[in-house]
Amino acid sequence: MTTILDTTGALQKVVPPQNDAEPQRIATIRQQAAERFSATGLPTAWDEEWKYTSLAPLGRIDWRLSPGSVETADTQGASMRGRAAAELIFVDGHLLRSPSDISGLSGAAGVRLLSLSEALTSSEPAVERWFARLADYQRHPLTALNTALAADGAVLIVDDGEVVDGFVHLLFIGSGSDVMSHPRNLIVAGRNSQLSIVETYIGSGRYFTNSVTEIVASENAVVSHTKLVRESPDAFHIGTTQIHQERSSSVRSHQMSVGGGMVRNEVNVALMGEGASLVLEGLFVLTGREHVDNHTVIDHATPHCDSQELFKGILDQQSRGIFDGLIIVRKDAQKTNSRQVNRNLLLSENAIVDSKPTLEIHADDVKCNHGSTIGQLDEEAIFYLRARGIDEAEARSFLVDAFASEIIDRLPFEPLREWVRRGLFEQMPGRLPERREERP
Repeated sequence: MTTILDTTGALQKVVPPQNDAEPQRIATIRQQAAERFSATGLPTAWDEEWKYTSLAPLGRIDWRLSPGSVETADTQGASMRGRAAAELIFVDGHLLRSPSDISGLSGAAGVRLLSLSEALTSSEPAVERWFARLADYQRHPLTALNTALAADGAVLIVDDGEVVDGFVHLLFIGSGSDVMSHPRNLIVAGRNSQLSIVETYIGSGRYFTNSVTEIVASENAVVSHTKLVRESPDAFHIGTTQIHQERSSSVRSHQMSVGGGMVRNEVNVALMGEGASLVLEGLFVLTGREHVDNHTVIDHATPHCDSQELFKGILDQQSRGIFDGLIIVRKDAQKTNSRQVNRNLLLSENAIVDSKPTLEIHADDVKCNHGSTIGQLDEEAIFYLRARGIDEAEARSFLVDAFASEIIDRLPFEPLREWVRRGLFEQMPGRLPERREERP
């Protein structure tokens, strides 16, 4: 196993894995990324993009890479085999072949689902064109670390005109024991294609997951992307989703966080083709001393594009949540229509939320607005429910559930809605009503 950070937080030299089967281009990229991370190290609070989240606790742990020898794992009820069209399961960043299932895609000649280790040694043109082309490892240190050390992940290629029924599920499990993993995913939707992809992150014990997912939505493609994070209370999760949209493409992305000691969700979207549209929604539910940082950038680079962004937070006890969202409208991106909203519900006087919605507009013919709210439960609404025979605890539970349901009900598949609702109930027992009829 390879040590990257020692217990004093000192950074050691990053050495990419040696694989003679990988193309020279990939080896060069890995080396460049390793050198970049070795030069910069972990971000600090002095970096504007990280001012709300300190990685000092991460740097005090002696993290090691997994050798990838695990053959079985506890999926903690998160497997969606039989409900998803296909499922790949990874433990500490390495594919488990026996429980993974891609049989649901066997009849689709224009759809290819591979592990990253297989794809990088294949002659797949989409991998050559897109791998490490979107997520900027020169600018983002954790992306550089992922690019240098990624051992495995998923590659999903959907050819022009293909439609994938149902959804493809990628399940990532952290096993603890101070192991770090760097899952790397590449999703390419061809012209006029349709696909749905779901990433789920779970685990037990103390571990560090540093994931990067690159998504390409080609002309007229329709892509649904959902990320479900329910990490261990002792775990660290840093995840980057990089989305590239071409002309008239449509993307819906959902970021759902219902657990994890320290979680950072970074979503960067570039609307590079005229007429592209984006819906970006998120929900983060925190308790104890959990910390979730949502950092989003939506870049309108071309005219006639739409983006709608809504993030909601529910915070209890001594947790802390962050929403730091930036929408950029470039000079040539006339006729842009964009809306950004962050709403937060505090259930405890000790919970903290930082909300920073931001617009950066360089064009003059646009419709853009943003807003943020932070509040507690509506006492008038509680009084209204109590007047109809509902006790106070149940009334508060109904209001919290209603607040979250605006986001949950928009998830594209029922198994996802069930999973998130179950996570919310277990995260906040007594705060939310148990919906027994929806549990699998």
